[in-house]
Order: sequence, then structure tokens, then C-alpha cells
Amino acid sequence: MNTTLSLEQAPPSRGRGRWQLILILLVVIGPMLLATAMYQWRFWVPDSRNYHGELIGTGQSRDDLGVQGADETRWQVLVTAPQACAEDCQQLIYLARQIQIGLNRDASRATHGLAVAQPLAQEHDQRLQREYPQLGRYTLNPEAYGKVAGPAAGAQLWIVDPHGNLVLRYDATVMGKAVLNDLRHLLKLSQIG
Repeated sequence: MNTTLSLEQAPPSRGRGRWQLILILLVVIGPMLLATAMYQWRFWVPDSRNYHGELIGTGQSRDDLGVQGADETRWQVLVTAPQACAEDCQQLIYLARQIQIGLNRDASRATHGLAVAQPLAQEHDQRLQREYPQLGRYTLNPEAYGKVAGPAAGAQLWIVDPHGNLVLRYDATVMGKAVLNDLRHLLKLSQIG
């Protein structure tokens, strides 16, 4: 019995190889081109957002806000009051401390602070020292504050990153859970502080 094996194979199809190369390039480069086009022409961009406060994306810092004497190198929940620290300001101070406590294991990555334009009443000052010993206290320049904060009157709460950049702003009616969720999300994404 005579069996001969044929080692001849059909030559590879060049057309098929070209389609495979084009398909690989589309899979790799296609998403990047689509994302660039979505950003450039603003289509298919979701209207929803994951944060609860007002995003400060202008590169403004704590110094631009008029806060003087703050050199904090951790994330900060900062309460500001352009006038005296009234009831809404006091509520936000309490909320800022509760937010820091609510961070649990990440509590050491954040601080809470108060910046006021007018000196506190002596009894209120003593109470803050007694009840909030870790509260950072700073002075606030009302002119600079008015330029950044705009016409918003009353106490506000800010999240400030470790470089001193303003990240989010909340008014006095904010719920603590919303701020806590935003700060947890920022700490999860952040490699600093």
C-alpha cells in the first residue's frame, strides 16, 4: 500500500488577514475615537450626576475663598460664615464633625474647620473649644468670599482637597448623608490625603 501525504497547503488569503487587522484596530482604537467624539461634540453624555453638592470646577482654592491661616494637608469639610456664626452655621459645624466621624477608618484622612468673618461671642467660642476640640478655626475675608461664593448668603459647607482646591459646595439645608457619600466617593478615588 502506497500512501503519500500531501504537504501542500492552500496559500493564506490576504483579504481575510486584512479584515482581521482592521477588526483588531477597530476594537482597540474605536472606543478611544468614540469617547473623543462624545467629549468634543457633547453627544450621549449622561445628564445625571453622582454628587449632591455644587461642583466647583474652576480651580479656585481655599485662599481664593478668603480663608486665612489654613494650611491643612488633608481633605477638609469647611464651614464658612460671611457674617456671625448664627444657628445655620452652628448646625453645619455639628454636621461637619459628624461627617468626619462617619468616615470611620478614613476619618484620619479628613478634618473639619470653621472660617468666620466676625469674631465669635466669647461663650460660643468657649463652647466650640470644649465640644469641638479638633475643629480648625480660621478667619474669613468677606470681600474675597463674596467674589467666589457669589450672592449666596449665610453659612455654607465646602469640601476642600489636600492641595486646598475647592471641590464641592453645599448650602445650609444639606443633608449629612449626601455630603458623607460625596466625601467617601472622593476619598475612594483619591490617591492624595
